[in-house]
Amino acid sequence: MSITSYSDLQTSIANFLARDDLTAQIPDFIQLAESRMSRELETREQEKRSQATLVAGDEYIALPTDLREVREVKLNTSPTKVLKYYSPSGLDSMYSSNGQGKPEGYSVVGVELKLRPIPDAAYTAEIVYIGSLPALSASSTTTLFLRSPDLYLYGALAEAYAYLLDEARSQQYDAKFSRIIEEIKVDEQRSHYGTGSLQIKSIYSQQNSIAET
Repeated sequence: MSITSYSDLQTSIANFLARDDLTAQIPDFIQLAESRMSRELETREQEKRSQATLVAGDEYIALPTDLREVREVKLNTSPTKVLKYYSPSGLDSMYSSNGQGKPEGYSVVGVELKLRPIPDAAYTAEIVYIGSLPALSASSTTTLFLRSPDLYLYGALAEAYAYLLDEARSQQYDAKFSRIIEEIKVDEQRSHYGTGSLQIKSIYSQQNSIAET
């Protein structure tokens, strides 16, 4: 059968398991597989933007709740101002006073973004980041699911057999799941950089440019 919907996926998982007593657990197996996908992948669907209005005198703004990696922080001024990343200690060392002005740098502290200099006006900041994958549901699918239903199937089966304490089959499907994740990483790299002769470091081995002071 083709797998093009959340319902199709659940049916296929049940068919592979050849059991009819795990219907209530199958959504959990899918959710567990999705959690791992979100941790290991950086697909285009996970590249998101979020805007926040800075408050004069307040150096902190809340980060998006699904944020996994910050790609860029900029002020939507004219011209646009891209902020420089510092470690928390580096940011305090670079901007040791509590003076206010247009922010130049940022750091991540817990679930907040710390800005220095402390904003002196209500700037609009835009955060480009990698977030979690959208969850499948009866009413929505994702591009990743439509392109790679086998990823969801094998990931859920690995979780199902782990639940059933069948280590051999869990490892079997986990190996398939892991292989597809690696194939998707290569595919995503091509989509970002093409297949020309120019050698560009993989997006999965890049690190944010971090200035330590």
